[in-house]
Amino acid sequence: MARSWTRLHEHLGAPPGPLTFDMVKKAADTHVAESDDLDWKEHLPQPPRDGRWNELSKDVAAMANTRGGLLIYGVTDLDTKPVGIDPDEVNAAQYAQWIRNHVQPYLPDVDFTVLSSPDGALSFLVVDVPASPMAPHHVYGTAAKDKDQQAAVVPYRDRDHTAWMAEHQIERAYHDRFTRAQHAQDELEQLYTRTRDDVLAEQSEPSAWFIAVTQPQRPLPRTAAPVTRETAGSICRTALDHSQRLTRDQHTASPLQTLRTTLHDPRPGLRRWVLSTLPQFTGREVYTELHHDGSTVLAVNLSWNALRHQDVGPQATGLLVDTDVTAAACRDTLALTRELARHLGVDSSSHVQAAITTAEPEPLTPIVTEHGGAFRHIPDRARRPRRIQTVTALVGPGDEDDLLRTSAQELFTDLMNQFGITGDL
Repeated sequence: MARSWTRLHEHLGAPPGPLTFDMVKKAADTHVAESDDLDWKEHLPQPPRDGRWNELSKDVAAMANTRGGLLIYGVTDLDTKPVGIDPDEVNAAQYAQWIRNHVQPYLPDVDFTVLSSPDGALSFLVVDVPASPMAPHHVYGTAAKDKDQQAAVVPYRDRDHTAWMAEHQIERAYHDRFTRAQHAQDELEQLYTRTRDDVLAEQSEPSAWFIAVTQPQRPLPRTAAPVTRETAGSICRTALDHSQRLTRDQHTASPLQTLRTTLHDPRPGLRRWVLSTLPQFTGREVYTELHHDGSTVLAVNLSWNALRHQDVGPQATGLLVDTDVTAAACRDTLALTRELARHLGVDSSSHVQAAITTAEPEPLTPIVTEHGGAFRHIPDRARRPRRIQTVTALVGPGDEDDLLRTSAQELFTDLMNQFGITGDL
């Protein structure tokens, strides 16, 4: 997946989104300088020759080992003159094969895109290389003068050129790789645990809660500006509009709708904005956070008014779980994460972790709606678990509504199946 935020976006002041021919042409015309994440190339990649390391593989590995970047072919590197390339000579499959043959571990997310002017007179090849969680990547070549012995180096970008890692740098890169994934998971778990402890401590009465936390897979660009108070409310409003387009169910007020009265005045937190109705004794309790690093939190009381005063007798025991609100919370979580990522220029998918939880392990009783909202009841043979396992998803800033709907459906289904029922958004 091509990244939605690059050095060219930053330089041109462009919003997150795919690179275009006009953006590359303007960057070349305005002499955007090479850096650790931008490398201009005049000629298309050439195959490996005479036992040398393949130049494309070396450049790709160097970008992946640093912080990701763009290789743009068809622009001279000294004066950034747009000379173009012949698009008919571009062979993305062959380029990918060279990278597979010469770079280890394998880099699966390198994106090759040909961008042409409207009249077809000028074209560029853009190779988009994301920062790799599997760094360091070695580049392998054959030293033909030494009995065909295989050799390997570890390149990285040092400002506007490629350098080779020393032994101590390679050691540090391996340490970073092995700790990166665990650290990210630990951070997500800590965010979830803190949110759970905070909202359950402020709940007006014992209730079942939907809690979802999200975090980008890759850090934000260093120049990303923090979210402002006004923007935080606007992001929530936009996310609500998108969330409502993902469903045919219009009879249930979603969590973000409940927060409408707070959108004009988000409260500051530690590198985040907080919107909350806690504690609220006359309506649904909802709590959300928008972090400056692209993380989000959404916590929702699922028990409030779950049966809407309908009498179902002794069946309604334990803590009630409104499945309509749960579905809406899944949609809101993904829509909110996507809109914050788009605003901040996040260039990776975000991990989503969600669960239904309580202060005490009481039985959880699902409440479903039928006949257009006219009839609410406890499903026959539904399970009443005391604990709901955490479920996960991924959401990207470039996800369209159809993909967002599918991801929300999967998240909701994974939660509902633990009650022994199916879920349909």
